[in-house]
Amino acid sequence: MGPVLLAFALAVLAWALVVGDLVRRHRPTWHWYLIGYPVTACRVALTWRKVAMLNDLAVSRRPPRGLLGDLVVKGDPVRPIAPRTSFPRATRLGLTVSVRLHAGQTPATYMKASDALVHAWRVHAVRVTSPERGLVLLSAMATDPLQRPGLATAPAELLSALIGALESGGAWVMNLRLVPHWLIAGATRSGKSTLLARLITQLAPQRVALVGIDCKGGMELGLFAGRLSALATCRREAVAVLSALVVDMQERMNACRTAGVRSIWELPDKLRPVPVVVLVDEIAELYLSDGTRESKAEAEQCSTLLLRIAQLGAALGLHLVVAGQRVGSDLGSGVTALRAQLGGRICHRVNDPGTAEMTLGDLNKDAVAVAQAITPEERGVAVCTGPDGGWSRARSHLTPTDEAVATARKYSAMTPELLTIVRALAALEGESK
Repeated sequence: MGPVLLAFALAVLAWALVVGDLVRRHRPTWHWYLIGYPVTACRVALTWRKVAMLNDLAVSRRPPRGLLGDLVVKGDPVRPIAPRTSFPRATRLGLTVSVRLHAGQTPATYMKASDALVHAWRVHAVRVTSPERGLVLLSAMATDPLQRPGLATAPAELLSALIGALESGGAWVMNLRLVPHWLIAGATRSGKSTLLARLITQLAPQRVALVGIDCKGGMELGLFAGRLSALATCRREAVAVLSALVVDMQERMNACRTAGVRSIWELPDKLRPVPVVVLVDEIAELYLSDGTRESKAEAEQCSTLLLRIAQLGAALGLHLVVAGQRVGSDLGSGVTALRAQLGGRICHRVNDPGTAEMTLGDLNKDAVAVAQAITPEERGVAVCTGPDGGWSRARSHLTPTDEAVATARKYSAMTPELLTIVRALAALEGESK
């Protein structure tokens, strides 16, 4: 019976391995809860004290002393004490551990030790947050959730676009009602253009006007011209379009003042003007100058007009989405002033640390470090800010160019006509003739 039992046991083990591999590939969540989580939770419990000691997370208490007559009596030798932790709690993507800080400790120490925790626990990444004072939450992810992001769902809402998936597994939504203006930075082939295409396909079915400014001759945004109310392909046209938008903004102000309201969203539906989303591809083309007087004047005009729209446009239904490969103060002081008005930030892989710092540095230094760690293979991966002021890694859904163009054509009949821009471009064309 011995050989028979051994053969049977080996057969059962082989089947268990095969079934386990199938479950891991086709039902990763089930595999994590059944096998991955128990193993990782035991690893966390067994390695925590050692990892805390090696990474300066433990605190050493001084030995007690007492007096016995004229003698000084010392207590036990110094013992490092690791912070108290909660039992690892399973999540769909990994597990979380709450740590109670010792007096004098800060979350920064745990952020520095995150790489050590990754290796000790054998997980993909460990994120450190502090939900309240004196408490740190360690979130360990078993695998990269952005490697194969699922198509999350989000409620349909005006000026809201489902962009992709967050690292937490939730939907990555760009809501222009909550965060009216956005800055998108990314090097070539980092996913920036794909993100803009995704945004256009999401906004195309909505009752909004899309205005494109693409000073590279319209190579990028020109593909969606059928759904754009206007498209500026050079800086001279951009000045005309932005000037017309500022005039339209003044008219919206007058309408709100006459009705005694503070924003167009308080106006009745019949009186409310259509919201306008201005998409700027390659912001540097608006700010760079060749040294001539005319070029400098156009650059200054673009800087001033963009800043006015960013400062006053939110309540009036004018929204900015500004994208560029390079965003730095070397483009001019106007870029820094504009950056301060763009509350939404998205940073893909960039070619220089200064652009990541310019995009995220005034919000969170840790987000800058994470953005700089994005590799060329992670196309579409970015660090984005949320409406609550926090940040997260995210990945945009891949929208093929053909699909985006087809969507723009499908909803071309919904393109609103902006008379102020039409007149401005017509006047510009007449001057050129």
